[in-house]
Amino acid sequence: MIKEIWEQIKQKEDIRQNLSKLRKEIKEKDGFMQFSSILEGEEEYLEELLESEDAKVRKNTALLMGALGKQEYLDAVYRAYERETQRFVKSSYLTAMRNFNYGKYLDSLKKRLELLYNEEVTEENRKHIMEETRELSLLIVDMEGTACHRFTGWEKSCDIVLLTNRNFSHITEEELKEYVPSAETKLFNAGVMARVNHLGWVNKIRTYKELLFSVNGMKTCPFEPFQAAERIADAGLLPFLLDMHRGEAPFYFRIELKSKKAPAEKIAFVKKLSAQIEKLSGRTLINSTADYELEIRLIENKTGSLNALIKLFTLGDERFSYRKEVTPTSIKPVNAALTAALTKNYMKEDAQVLDPFCGVGTMLIERHKAVRANTSYGVDIQEEAVKKARRNTKEAGQIIHFINRDFFRFEHEYLFDEIITDMPFPIGRIKEEEITQIYRQFFSTVSGYLKKTAVLILYSHNRELTENMALKYGFRILERFEISKKEGTYVFVLQ
Repeated sequence: MIKEIWEQIKQKEDIRQNLSKLRKEIKEKDGFMQFSSILEGEEEYLEELLESEDAKVRKNTALLMGALGKQEYLDAVYRAYERETQRFVKSSYLTAMRNFNYGKYLDSLKKRLELLYNEEVTEENRKHIMEETRELSLLIVDMEGTACHRFTGWEKSCDIVLLTNRNFSHITEEELKEYVPSAETKLFNAGVMARVNHLGWVNKIRTYKELLFSVNGMKTCPFEPFQAAERIADAGLLPFLLDMHRGEAPFYFRIELKSKKAPAEKIAFVKKLSAQIEKLSGRTLINSTADYELEIRLIENKTGSLNALIKLFTLGDERFSYRKEVTPTSIKPVNAALTAALTKNYMKEDAQVLDPFCGVGTMLIERHKAVRANTSYGVDIQEEAVKKARRNTKEAGQIIHFINRDFFRFEHEYLFDEIITDMPFPIGRIKEEEITQIYRQFFSTVSGYLKKTAVLILYSHNRELTENMALKYGFRILERFEISKKEGTYVFVLQ
């Protein structure tokens, strides 16, 4: 098929359509190698197509050359880019150049970008100018790389948003006020808004999901890319970034848009906005798809405008850095930390603790961080999970004894003060019937591992099953916390 298409192109038959077919074919299995072999010694035919009178032929040819990635095509593609008069084609040459080593043209690309920034933008040329500037910027950033700034704003006053579990934002608020008594806080449906006078607590509070910053002058933006870009570029974002970091501009950003609009509309909005921010900021703010230092998060609100928040990746979140290993069933560490925070009053120091379904060890590690335990045991039937748990625990600087065994065959010489675990749930080949059997067997035998005063702290994906089994086997429900109604997750404290 590829050979036939190429022969038709050489015979100048339906060139535009055949180039499109050829680009699709070489993406298929072995297509690339097959066409490379066919093309050997006939490269001049492809280069001639860059001079075609048909602009779409030139465009498809450039993209095909880029897909092939042969360095010898670089000069031909760049010369075609320079002489191209059709706006809608120019960005395609730049897209192709991403696959070459184009360093010798870097200064020329920078000069071209500067010219575009100074060019008058009209309704007719706006789209294609933005496409070209975006591709130029990506090429420049990819070649020069990004120099990550060092965060130094630990002692700065700032407005923050802590995203939390929606049911327990007050827990995070209480923890924040322990570390920052002067914090001015306000709860909202997704977390805590606060004014704080330092950030020394960010790796001590374990119950928030994300830390975002609210910057004066750009807390809201119009839901229109050029107006939003003006708000962001003219507001206090750059001064905020310079104040919080060591080093000078540029800073590298990405945009995350949360909206109910169709994906294609969101992508188009983000592309326009990113390019315009670069232009208006004089490239002190540069869009980067990979090595970004900050995220500009835009969230559509009820009025149709956008709430704007900043996430700084330069501010390292080290809270769960111990968790080097996970499995598909692993509990999110922030949920394990929340479980420990909610049940802290039922824990005692120097307790002997058991996790019968320990997975990669997250629940036991977070339990120990909340209240210091004595001897802790983790049991899991999966050998891979136990190996991963040992590594995570070592990274956390803790000592926990892990045993690769079916819990229902586990024996121990003394009884435990506490069981804390993430109960199994249906996933993959594990069906609901098997989970019911595990719950039944667990509740019917677990008393044999516990002291009379012991408590069970269970993170469960099945409220009804937990309550029914607890009642059937003589356990009292001391407290129940709804973690996520959508996911059906709860924390139970039983005795």
